[in-house]
Amino acid sequence: MQQNHSIELVLFDLDGTLVDTAPDFVLSLNNILISNGKEAINDNLIRSYVSDGSAKLIELGFEITNDHPNFKKYRNELLTEYKKNLVNESKLFDGINEVILHLNNINIPFGIVTNKPYKYAEPVVKNFEVLNHSKILVCPDHIQNAKPDPEGILLACSKLNIKSENCVYIGDHQKDIQAGINAGSKTIGCLYGYSLDSKDDYGETILIKEPKEIIKLIN
Repeated sequence: MQQNHSIELVLFDLDGTLVDTAPDFVLSLNNILISNGKEAINDNLIRSYVSDGSAKLIELGFEITNDHPNFKKYRNELLTEYKKNLVNESKLFDGINEVILHLNNINIPFGIVTNKPYKYAEPVVKNFEVLNHSKILVCPDHIQNAKPDPEGILLACSKLNIKSENCVYIGDHQKDIQAGINAGSKTIGCLYGYSLDSKDDYGETILIKEPKEIIKLIN
């Protein structure tokens, strides 16, 4: 069982956990596919790979591997296009606003630890007023090792002077869960996100179907 330490900090992943950013990835990937003479691909298929990053989306859309001579070109095009569409259709998942307000009301700070580079993550966070209450935003720019390495979570805990065992990390990808476990934190997996499957075994991690369940778990 996960150790029964009091919760003093809640850390969230960003994409697929706090914010549904998939619509803007769908738009951006399909735009560059069409501009390169390819056919647009299914929205749901893209959604299922959003948490795996831009490289995976290029592999998926263009049906190539990262050693393809045009791989870097296509990836740069995707990132440029995505920067234009960062907050075009992205929205908070239903219930996240209530979760954050509840944490504020019970004086538990929250932060964000994401594998999304800062130049993309920061505008997304700033776009949603409730997320501006976040005490810290940790991106790959701030650390040497991205998730599933626990470095980002441990950095956030250290900066906020809270022990990692008194933190809960919430995410929608296997890497999130592993990072939380590696940090010694409690972990919650979001089935409403992009990557987790209720049929898979995530050990002692608690799985939730909607954000509002977080309130009950924190209480």
